[in-house]
Amino acid sequence: MASVPVVPAEVGRAVIDPKSYGTWDPLLDQFDALRAKAPVARVVAPQDEHEPFWLVSGFDEVMKVSKDNATFLNRPKSAVFTLRVGDMLARSITGGSPHLVDSLVAMDAPKHPKLRRLTQDWFMPKNLSKLDGEIRKIANESIDRMLAAGEEGDFIPLVAAPYPLHVVMQILGVPPEDEPKMLFLTQQMFGGQDEDMNKSGIKDLPPEQISQIVAGAVAEFERYFAGLAAERRRNPGEDVATVIANAVIDGEPMSDRDTAGYYIIVASAGHDTTSASSAGAVLALARDPDLFARAKADRSLLPGIVEEAIRWTTPVQHFMRTAARDTELGGQQIAEGDWLMLNYVAANHDPAQFPEPRKFDATRPANRHAAFGAGSHQCLGLHLARLEMRILLDVLLDRVESLELAGSPRRVNSTFVGGFKALPLRWKAA
Repeated sequence: MASVPVVPAEVGRAVIDPKSYGTWDPLLDQFDALRAKAPVARVVAPQDEHEPFWLVSGFDEVMKVSKDNATFLNRPKSAVFTLRVGDMLARSITGGSPHLVDSLVAMDAPKHPKLRRLTQDWFMPKNLSKLDGEIRKIANESIDRMLAAGEEGDFIPLVAAPYPLHVVMQILGVPPEDEPKMLFLTQQMFGGQDEDMNKSGIKDLPPEQISQIVAGAVAEFERYFAGLAAERRRNPGEDVATVIANAVIDGEPMSDRDTAGYYIIVASAGHDTTSASSAGAVLALARDPDLFARAKADRSLLPGIVEEAIRWTTPVQHFMRTAARDTELGGQQIAEGDWLMLNYVAANHDPAQFPEPRKFDATRPANRHAAFGAGSHQCLGLHLARLEMRILLDVLLDRVESLELAGSPRRVNSTFVGGFKALPLRWKAA
């Protein structure tokens, strides 16, 4: 019987260490070495601080799991990596579920497709095209703010963070004065792993206290959206908030927990991710004057830039799955109940799928990346994210004559939702 490949202890620690994703290149080096030997390998915690899991680092293997939603489930274990202490706290709060938020991310069939169908048409390109003018207005306001800052500044707080947040809150019908609260709760809910992002001293707290802060953010989200849902039932509108508030599943109104989970996933997943990939695209333009000039002259390049930025940045860095039955993956025997990490950072930098994966190539042919997932759990908002990014880049190229780095970009320390936390730029207005 062949021996099971076990990830070296230092690599296993790196895969679950937020700071590894902040430093980036050394982690990619570790993925490269590991993937070449075993694209599916076992990670075991030296002190049993987390349940053992299979690290899936190869692109083909990640896509196989993503598309097989009968064999690889989002339950009964957590769909996001968590330490044992966090898992225990979540189950104690929810009465047994490892998921603090009962959202689409945490569901399987037959429930998942029923809930997904509620808003699927709303997020399709045909419907989103109606938002083009409003999104363009928000993009112009964002570039106004950037240009008003002078000729130098940090693109993240000026544009990348507020722009997609404002778009998704408009879609949800959240008033502008509540947007800072939504941003704060999102950052706390995603674990607050980066001290620069949450300003709360959370990095010095033990895991159980961090888990309690996350749970508090979820509870605050639920209170807020319960009020929004009640208002949309009294006064329905054209927004997605109205669709969620008045949803009927199997002839019954959607439960309060499912309603809250739906609002939370749209509100939180729809801006940090787009912020990250928008910053990745602008970083590429700032580093490459030739690409900037070509894109300024020919906007047909924008879809390629957008897609490559999403792959190259990989904002959602992993999801976890649980095997529903014994199966085989990447030459390894996976047992029923085994936990697996689909590492999208590793998959999106697999040289077998992407030649020179660390290079930003806006003309990369057939850029079939893993950043949006695949199968029935493919990102619901992928068309919205692409539309927002394309419009923002279009407006930026119209209104900025030149763009260059004014310092070193810095990545977020986070195992789950990553990207950039600082992107110092210098520009000249057109």
